Amino acid sequence: MTLDEQQQTSRRSYGPEIAIVLLLSLGQSAVYSVVSITAKLTADKPLAQQTTTLNPTISPRPYLDLTYQVLGIFFALIPVVLALYLLARDRIRPRDLGIDYRRPAYDLGWGAGLAAGIGLPGLLLVWAALQLGINAQIAPSGLNPYWWTVPVLIISAVQNSVLEEVIVVGYLVTRLRTMEISPVWIIAASAVLRGSYHLYQGFGGFIGNAIMGVVFALFYLRTKRVMPLIVAHSLLDIVAFVGYQLLPDEWLSWLSL
Repeated sequence: MTLDEQQQTSRRSYGPEIAIVLLLSLGQSAVYSVVSITAKLTADKPLAQQTTTLNPTISPRPYLDLTYQVLGIFFALIPVVLALYLLARDRIRPRDLGIDYRRPAYDLGWGAGLAAGIGLPGLLLVWAALQLGINAQIAPSGLNPYWWTVPVLIISAVQNSVLEEVIVVGYLVTRLRTMEISPVWIIAASAVLRGSYHLYQGFGGFIGNAIMGVVFALFYLRTKRVMPLIVAHSLLDIVAFVGYQLLPDEWLSWLSL
């Protein structure tokens, strides 16, 4: 078999590989999100009167709850290891995806800028979606206030960021480019996937995250760096999770959170 034939065979195997990685991770979440939004839409209460709780308490026993939270974070990162392992078999290293510490100032600067540029419009979109009745109310944290609550929320935010940006941007975009898919379709696939596993929040969650997906995919195609996206996503989730946990209820009432 010639080198060209080997490459073509390898490319044909990427479709099943992508399906497996996604079904073990965010694709699975997307399927559950479709079921969740269907359940909400067919419930007795309007969508805007229902609440979606992120980071829920799993056990009333504090240290058992902590154990569940830590295990959930750990196992959620296994698909990331799998995706990086599969890329490494094709000699694509994490640093080839821009997952390294070579440019900390660049990564932090762009990450903070992306977070600021997406965060405020995102809050406005959540508010507008609630007023239109197309989104559920979002409670970013359902954890009880223990000494470990804020650290776990921060780690959970970073875990979400690593999982989503490595798989939805770094892995998926890299594989689709190797398959010679058009950049327009690559961006669309990444954005729709990102929106779909947030559909449990409502249609506002889908739209907002799909727009974020377009921005992040475009940024990666231009810069080939995932680290700024991880920084941006981490900052957004840390502010949402920890802010909801610590701020007084009246500060959040304007958003109906």
